[in-house]
Amino acid sequence: MKASLEISLYPLNEEYKPAIRAFIKRLDQHKDVDIFPNTMSTQVFGELDDIMPVLHKEIEKSWKKYGRSIFVCKFLKGDRRPDA
Repeated sequence: MKASLEISLYPLNEEYKPAIRAFIKRLDQHKDVDIFPNTMSTQVFGELDDIMPVLHKEIEKSWKKYGRSIFVCKFLKGDRRPDA
């Protein structure tokens, strides 16, 4: 099933930009999902069965490397990218 996701990362430390950039870069390495970062959040599109393992893996990596942080996610059924 196609899904659209909007995710925002809020690291709970003063040096927040490296954690956000690293998370987006790692998401972009997964070829089964399409990502579109912007200044407020990152949009992820693909099959729900592909998106969920990617999120699990990359959120866990972020917590292990950068410590406590907040992830805010919104999910929507279907491909809702602007050009779809």
